[in-house]
Amino acid sequence: MSDTLRQELLEIFVGRATRRYGLSDVNQLQHALQAAALAEADGASPATVLASLLHDVGHMIHQLGEDPAARGVDDVHEELGAKWLAQRFGPEVSEPVRLHVAAKRYLCTVEADYFSKLAPDSVRSLELQGGLMSPDEVDDFRALPHHAEAVRLRRYDEGAKDPQASTADFDHFLRHVEACRLQ
Repeated sequence: MSDTLRQELLEIFVGRATRRYGLSDVNQLQHALQAAALAEADGASPATVLASLLHDVGHMIHQLGEDPAARGVDDVHEELGAKWLAQRFGPEVSEPVRLHVAAKRYLCTVEADYFSKLAPDSVRSLELQGGLMSPDEVDDFRALPHHAEAVRLRRYDEGAKDPQASTADFDHFLRHVEACRLQ
């Protein structure tokens, strides 16, 4: 891995990811590490582990301050993050990130109990992000090439909010960067 990319990731995730993650008792870095650890424990591909680690990078690179959803602003972090990632990694990393908000909308629409699993801040942001999907939106989402990995990522995302969780450090997950980097 290039030292430049490593430094960039460390600056964002170790330097800026210490803010609280929504209403939970974990910060952005803990949330990222937990999501990646869940993906790794599930036997996900290196690209999905890396996407899980980096899925909320958009929250840390926008200029909207902390918790814009509490102010009624959708920060479109999934689009911003996917664009940033697509400049560095292939679509197997950037696309699940781009689709992880749509995956939340999808799961809330197609699984009767999924909404009850959402953290309060995820419920609040769901409305800003478009709410439940229409039948046509469900079909369109299912037709997207990376929708299944986005759903996997979304499940890791929702499970990654445990203040007592212990995970490997950031460097442990950076071992996947080289395999997923754009050449």
